[in-house]
Amino acid sequence: MAIGDLNESALHAELKRALAPPGARFEVRVDGYVVDAVSDGLLIEVQTRHIGKLRPKLERLLPLHEMRVVVPVANQRWIVRRGPEGEVRRRSPKRADLLDALAELVGIPRFLDHPNLEIEVVLVHDEETRERRAGASWRRRGWMSVERRLLAVTGRERLRGARAWLRALPPSLPERFTTLDLAAGRTTRRGVARRAAFVLREAGVIVPAGRSGRSPSYQIAPPT
Repeated sequence: MAIGDLNESALHAELKRALAPPGARFEVRVDGYVVDAVSDGLLIEVQTRHIGKLRPKLERLLPLHEMRVVVPVANQRWIVRRGPEGEVRRRSPKRADLLDALAELVGIPRFLDHPNLEIEVVLVHDEETRERRAGASWRRRGWMSVERRLLAVTGRERLRGARAWLRALPPSLPERFTTLDLAAGRTTRRGVARRAAFVLREAGVIVPAGRSGRSPSYQIAPPT
């Protein structure tokens, strides 16, 4: 799954309301930053795109507060294309999971072991509306995503610490592996596997282990 440059205000608002604990306060200013929700001292940030933009907020707030960053990924998505002839709705073949969520953390790997940080991965069914616009990505043949909205929350998993993300790796992974091994048998693109490997490497969970042909190999680092 690619989060991309989408206008996701609807999805963000729906997730914030659906996932916050009862009694949570929304849009609360804490130490100079506006936080999506606060519940019993826990700061909750729902991040539907550009997680790297959280870095300044994490640097400021994590030393003083418990934080939960919510990362939604679509394990089922409906695509709606609006054109001059009306709307066409189809189901996307891509089904995202923990590895896709891990790849979205490419901007914050050094924070994963912070004792005050928890990541919550939320599996969702969502609907993405696209319209043909001038200047849209050529990869999408001129179609631009204009809105995403929540259809259902189908699963939630909370992870603390960088090594907790080892559960995102395939169970049959060889001792020395490449990003091709990470992506094998999945709807995940190879680029997702590369970003996931980058996050784990920067967090010290995997280490380089030579090469396999033209691809770098990795192995899981021993726990410290």
